Amino acid sequence: MNKKVLFVLTSHDELGNTGLKTGFWSEELAAPYYALSDKGIEITLASPKGGRPPIDPKSEDPTFQTDTTRRMDKDAVLLDKLKNTIKLEDVKISDYDAVFYPGGHGPLWDLAESTTSQQLITEFYNANKPVAFVCHAPGVLKDVKVNGEYLVKDKNVTGFTNTEEEAVQLTKVVPFLVEDMLVKNGGHYSKIDDWNPYAVVDGLLITGQNPASSEKVAEELLKLI
Repeated sequence: MNKKVLFVLTSHDELGNTGLKTGFWSEELAAPYYALSDKGIEITLASPKGGRPPIDPKSEDPTFQTDTTRRMDKDAVLLDKLKNTIKLEDVKISDYDAVFYPGGHGPLWDLAESTTSQQLITEFYNANKPVAFVCHAPGVLKDVKVNGEYLVKDKNVTGFTNTEEEAVQLTKVVPFLVEDMLVKNGGHYSKIDDWNPYAVVDGLLITGQNPASSEKVAEELLKLI
């Protein structure tokens, strides 16, 4: 039987009060999508509002393009899926073997505050199904609890570092810093040098530090399913 993974993307496109646009980071969708789909994993895309989720325009800059993002740009099947993401509230977790959250700054505003998303993650986790997050996406775990405790409490985790946020000059723009939140919620946070691939696995929970970690997170997810 084919394994199925749900990818949850942001629907939020405003970068705070800057007047600039944000969304999901294209590499963080493309790299894990192909790492899994090339191994026969069936992937469904969802977002809070459904329909087409916003891509962070910066992630389409030529300097941030990768082989996987260029492949995505020509992939009619994936582009069609992106036009028609299902609404998060319509997801049945029984249909999937795991959930994966790509990052970008968008999730810090909508998915981090979404009770639908929080409940979904808790249900996946309680059903003994892996939950995976990369870059800013660990931020969506801010209010996720299992048995009354923060999911990240006493877990080994990583996520976008404070210094990486400083490097992109958005420390004062984001609603919270991913690294600080994970520490505050009791996570055993670790990181390596900025912009290098790094993924941490703790039981069913997989987290990745930055865009370069996307494929690594997907590879760890593949091992668990």
